[in-house]
Amino acid sequence: MNPILKDAGISALVALGLFGPMIGLKTEASATGLFLVPRPLALAAAVAAVFFGRLVLLTWRGRRPGRYRANRGLSEALKRSGRFLTPVLLAFAVVLPFISGRYGIDLGILVLTYVMLGWGLNIVVGLAGLLDLGYVAFYAVGAYSFALLSQTFGLGFWTCLPLAGLFAATWGVMLGFPVLRLRGDYLAIVTLAFGEIIRIVLLNATSITGGPNGIAGIPRPTLFGLQFSAAGGPDTFSGFFGLEYSPTQRVAFLYYVILGLALLTNWVTLRLRRVALGRAWEALREDEIACRSLGINVTVTKLTAFAIGAAFGGFAGAFFATRNAFISPESFTFIESAIVLAIVVLGGLGSQLGTALAAIVMIGGFEVFRDLAEYRMLLFGTALVLIMILRPRGLVSGRTPSVALGRRREISAELVAEGRG
Repeated sequence: MNPILKDAGISALVALGLFGPMIGLKTEASATGLFLVPRPLALAAAVAAVFFGRLVLLTWRGRRPGRYRANRGLSEALKRSGRFLTPVLLAFAVVLPFISGRYGIDLGILVLTYVMLGWGLNIVVGLAGLLDLGYVAFYAVGAYSFALLSQTFGLGFWTCLPLAGLFAATWGVMLGFPVLRLRGDYLAIVTLAFGEIIRIVLLNATSITGGPNGIAGIPRPTLFGLQFSAAGGPDTFSGFFGLEYSPTQRVAFLYYVILGLALLTNWVTLRLRRVALGRAWEALREDEIACRSLGINVTVTKLTAFAIGAAFGGFAGAFFATRNAFISPESFTFIESAIVLAIVVLGGLGSQLGTALAAIVMIGGFEVFRDLAEYRMLLFGTALVLIMILRPRGLVSGRTPSVALGRRREISAELVAEGRG
């Protein structure tokens, strides 16, 4: 029997076992109670889709060129296009508030927030190779630090922003010390537990954090002391510049704030990657034993990765708090860490451009399919599976060494353990 047909048939049988109770049966209510209605046509369509989809996939894999050459060619094409795509995306981001309405600006703020979170986590996962499933904890620390400092001491956003990053970095070091000897799945489990511990503490420390009720009335950021208020007067943005007040002014200002923070994160990451610390991160990612043998202090390398990545998460958390003017523990669940990690992995570990593109696709995709409330998660999951099949190492899987002797050549995904490949 043809191996391809055999593999497709096995896949169809597995699909039959999985989809039988989920798609083949439907629960309906009646006056006498609940009863099951069989749906053989829907089940047959799902199983047939799996069979023929697997058949097409295996046939395509058998006829395409070598995996190394295909990945290398696509990586080089993405790298060449990135030289033009990056300035185009940056220019579009700068002019977005002028060409879009309130909804477009709000969506841009949401996407840029996840871009910043993705770039921050990329330091820990993509550059240092440390799998972190509790990144949302630093996001929460930054948000609650700003909220508590602003309400307790009357401090503004710009004063609390560096403090929120500092507190988040401190918690990153506190997480890094207990996990210095852990790697892989064990590290992931501990970081996941750390994120849940932070959320539970926020939920139960009602005298400090407000518990499930959260913290409301968080102050908004100002532009050199000018508030975005409808009251008018010389101390407001519209009154100082003689403009008619519009709620879009505050939203556009928030958009440029998060754009500036995201660009700062990107610039710092690129600069760190070129210095000794960034090269130590990459050495740690590739082989920790070889890294130790070269005399690199692994303890300092890991702690700096956790601290710097956590600091950027804290900055994003402070912005999240001031944008919404309300925070609660429900905003910092594990699903947030999973989304940010998915953005980093799908974009390509270590790739700044890939992370930005993945955030646009994932976060923007949720909004595009908002009207398809019943099917958007199905479509979204299918798209993720296709990306992982076609590009298992992410959208941008090639990387250029930070230091090279002679000609700089891109390293293919087949030749690196993690990183941009």
